[in-house]
Amino acid sequence: MTTAMTATTTTVKPELVKSGVGVLDKAALILDTLEKGPCSLAQLVSETGLARPTTHRLAIALERHRFIARDQQGRFTVGARFAELATVAGEDRLLQSADPILQTLLERTGESAQIYRRQGDQRVCIASVERASGLRDSIPVGAMLSMRAGSAAHILLAWEDSEHLHQGLRHAEFTAQTLNAVRRRGWSESINEREKGVCSVSAPIRNASGHVVAAISISGPVDRMGISPGRHYAPLVMKAGKYLSDAMSRAAS
Repeated sequence: MTTAMTATTTTVKPELVKSGVGVLDKAALILDTLEKGPCSLAQLVSETGLARPTTHRLAIALERHRFIARDQQGRFTVGARFAELATVAGEDRLLQSADPILQTLLERTGESAQIYRRQGDQRVCIASVERASGLRDSIPVGAMLSMRAGSAAHILLAWEDSEHLHQGLRHAEFTAQTLNAVRRRGWSESINEREKGVCSVSAPIRNASGHVVAAISISGPVDRMGISPGRHYAPLVMKAGKYLSDAMSRAAS
């Protein structure tokens, strides 16, 4: 006699991880559930164990922020925002490993070099090399600077859409004419704008789609860089920006 053995599969439901922020924990539970596949509202309620009104409210909120989307059947599914954030994380890893390029830029210009990303109304330094000695503009990795002033701020704002561009100009130390010039020539300079006695030159870093995702800069004292630093340094900064832009394109292909 042969005995047939039937395997059974047990579905493990995601658990509510408690971080102390209840609404965030519940939102994460919904996303954990959708990671396994699309769900209707009823399925989300069943799988998460959350109350229907709570599930619906959080799902709609996550949809508005594009963490959740709808498929052709109207079911909730993971949204495009996660892919976008993954792309940004990949770009950051590449840019944070750009020290050799910044070091070359420092050697050729004699000035400290940095890479900035925009974060809302600020910009964060994600890579930096500094002169070993002498007067220098010291900006460590992780430093947050305003988007209101400085050549890197010009670069990070100049190619934004019109709405974000006008918002950025409301409290800026520079004008729309400044940004027009930046777009025309492909680089920017600032003198005594972010800080008295400091000037900088910046150029864009673009991703594979051609969008400006970061600014590469050199900065130092006006007494050493002069009152027209772009005339002397822009070609070198632009070359470094193009090198990193090309690296992003190769990484994406």
